[in-house]
Amino acid sequence: MKYRILLLLGLLVFYNGIQAQEKTNLELTDLFNMEYVSDPQISPDGSQVVFVRNFKDIMTDRDYSNLWISNIDGSRIRQLTQGNQRDYAPRWSNDGKKLAYLSNQQDDKVKLFLMHLDTRETAALTNTSIPPGAVAWSPDDSQLAFTQFVPEAKKSMLNIPAKPEGAEWNASPIFIDELNYRGDGAGYLKSGKSQIFTLGIDGGTPRQRTFTTHNHGSPIWAKDGKSLFFSANLHENSELEPRNSEIYSLDLSTGDVKALTSRFGPDSSPILSPDGKMIAFTGHDDTFQGYMVTNLYIMNVDGTGVKNLTADLDRDASNPRWEGNGQGIYFQYSDQGDVKVGHVALTGKIRTIVEGLGGLDLGRPYNSGTFTVSANNRFAFTQGGPEHPADLAIWNNGETKRLTAVNDDLFSFRKIGKTEEIWWESSFDQKRVQGWIVTPPDFDPSKKYPFILEIHGGPFAMYGPSFAYEIQAYAAAGYVVLYANPRGSTGYGEEFGNAIHHDYPNHDYEDLISGVDAVIAKGYVDTNNLFVTGGSGGGVLTAWIIGKTDRFKAAVVAKPVINWTSFVLHADNPAFFAKYWFGSMPWEDQENYWRRSPLSLVGNVKTPTMLLTGEQDFRTPISESEQYYAALKLQGVEAAMVRIPNASHGLVNRPSMLMSKSAAILSWFNHYRDKE
Repeated sequence: MKYRILLLLGLLVFYNGIQAQEKTNLELTDLFNMEYVSDPQISPDGSQVVFVRNFKDIMTDRDYSNLWISNIDGSRIRQLTQGNQRDYAPRWSNDGKKLAYLSNQQDDKVKLFLMHLDTRETAALTNTSIPPGAVAWSPDDSQLAFTQFVPEAKKSMLNIPAKPEGAEWNASPIFIDELNYRGDGAGYLKSGKSQIFTLGIDGGTPRQRTFTTHNHGSPIWAKDGKSLFFSANLHENSELEPRNSEIYSLDLSTGDVKALTSRFGPDSSPILSPDGKMIAFTGHDDTFQGYMVTNLYIMNVDGTGVKNLTADLDRDASNPRWEGNGQGIYFQYSDQGDVKVGHVALTGKIRTIVEGLGGLDLGRPYNSGTFTVSANNRFAFTQGGPEHPADLAIWNNGETKRLTAVNDDLFSFRKIGKTEEIWWESSFDQKRVQGWIVTPPDFDPSKKYPFILEIHGGPFAMYGPSFAYEIQAYAAAGYVVLYANPRGSTGYGEEFGNAIHHDYPNHDYEDLISGVDAVIAKGYVDTNNLFVTGGSGGGVLTAWIIGKTDRFKAAVVAKPVINWTSFVLHADNPAFFAKYWFGSMPWEDQENYWRRSPLSLVGNVKTPTMLLTGEQDFRTPISESEQYYAALKLQGVEAAMVRIPNASHGLVNRPSMLMSKSAAILSWFNHYRDKE
C-alpha cells in the first residue's frame, strides 16, 4: 500500500510539473505584467551600472519605476529604491560615490534626491511644485545644474469687469496670443519657460541662472566649473523657425550668454571632452526638407574649429559620448531596423562597436535604445529584440553580456509569435523595402491565417526587430502580422527618407501593398481575411490605402491626419508642419494640401472602418477623426469611432489606454473576420 501511495504521489507531482510547463498565448491584460529596463548609467570607473526598472500596477493603472544597481559582471543585482513610485534619471557623481535622481517617493511632487551609495542615505534637495529636469554634476561634485520650468504671469489685454462679491460667474476668459499655445501630452501650455538652475548638494534654494523668454536645454559644466554649456533657440523668431537652435555658453559669474554656433539649423546635445577643450554636438544644416540626416560635430569650447565627423555615414548620429582618451566619440545610430553604437575618431574614421540596442517601446516595434560609456570605455546599454523588451546589457573589451531578464517570469508561461525579416521590391520603382512578419504561436505554414498590415507613424520613423505588445497581441489572436519601413522611414539614408518630401502620402502605398503581396506569396495567408491598421502617420496611410483599394476586409484608422489644411492649423506645431512638410501655407497651395489628404479619397472607400483617437490628442487632434467618421457615414460606409478619454497622442498616459487600443482593434477585426 505504501508503495502504491508513493507511486501515485510521484505520478501526481510529475503530472503537475508537466501542467506547469505548458504555455498559453499572450493575453491582453499581460501588459500589466511586462517590465523593461531604461536609462542605464555606468559608473565612471566602469565597475557598476545603475538602471531604471519600469513596471505597472493593474489596480492603480499606473506606470512606476525603481532604481537598481548591478556589478559590471552581472553579480549583486539589487534594488536601490522601492515602492509604487517613479524613480528615474539617475546620474553618478564624478567620484562614483553619490547618485542624483528624480523621484516622487515622498509625495506627489517630483523632487531631486541625492543618495550616498555607501550608506544608501537619501535626502531630498528640492521641494518645488514644479519638477526639475535631469541633472549634471559640477567637476568637483559640489553642485548640480538642471532645468526647471519658471511660470510667468500671463499678460492679457482684456479688460473684464470684476464680478460682484459673492456672485457665481463663469471662469474668466483665457487670453492666448502665442503661436504654440498647447502641446500634446502637456495640454494648454502655461505661461513661462524652462530656465537653468544650480544647486549645492547640501540642498537649499536653487539659484536661477538664465532669465530669457525662451526654453533652455539641459546644461553641462565646463572643466573649471565656472560656466555651463547648453542648447536653445534664443532667436527672436523662434516660433516661426523652431529648428534653429544653437549651442551657448553661460558665464556663472556674470550671467553672460554667448552663442558658440551660428549656422541655420538645429545644434544640440553638447558634451565636453575629457580635457575640457572641445565640445561634441549633433545637428545639421537646415534645408527645409522633411527629413535631414543629423550629423556629429566637434568644436573648440570657444566655438571655433567646427568639424563634421560623420558626413560620410548617411545615418542620424545621436547621444554622443567621448572616448576616455579624448581621441574619438561614441554615438548611436539607426540602420535598417537596428540601433547601433558607433565610434568616430577625430580623424573621421567610423566603425561599429555594438549592435542590438532597443526595446524601449512596449507598444509598437519602434526600435529605440540608449547607452552610456565609462572612462575606461565599457558600455551599459538597453538590449532588446523580438523575444523581449529592453534588458540591461554591457559591452566590455569586445564582449557583450546580457545582465537581466526582467520578463522571464511572464514568458515562462506565455507563448509569443515568431518574428521573421523580409525584404521586397516596391511595384512603383523597385526600391527595396524591409519588413518583419510575426506569426501566431504554434504557427503551421500549411494552414491559412488571417492577416494584418500594421503601419508605423512618423512618417520619419523606423520599425525594427523589437518586441511589441500590440503586434504580439494580434499574433496571439491568430493573425499573421506584417510591419514594415516604407519610403520615408529613417535608418536607410537621406535619399530614402526624403523620397516622400512634399509627397506624402503617395508611393508609400505601393511599398506597403507590395509587402502584402510578398507575404501572401508565402502561401499561408487567407486572402479573404486581410486587415489594415496604423497610428498617426500610419493612420494617414491606412486611410489612404482604403481610398485606393477595397481588398481589405476591415480597417482601423488610429489617430490620423485626414485633412492637411485643418491639421496644419490645428496641431500643436503649425510652423513646423507647414514649413517642412509642405513648404507653403494652406491658402497658398490648397490643391497640394487637398491632393495629399485622405479625405479627398473618401468617396472611394467601401471598407468597414473604425476611427480611434485620444480625446486629449493635440498632435493629430480628434477633430481629424471626427471629420473622417462623418464623411464615411455620409457615404454609407460601415464605420465606428472609439474615443479614448484623457489620452494624448501616444495613448500611454495610463497602461489601460494601450490595452484598450489593442482590444478595440482586435474587436473590430474579429467582428469582420470569417468565423472558422
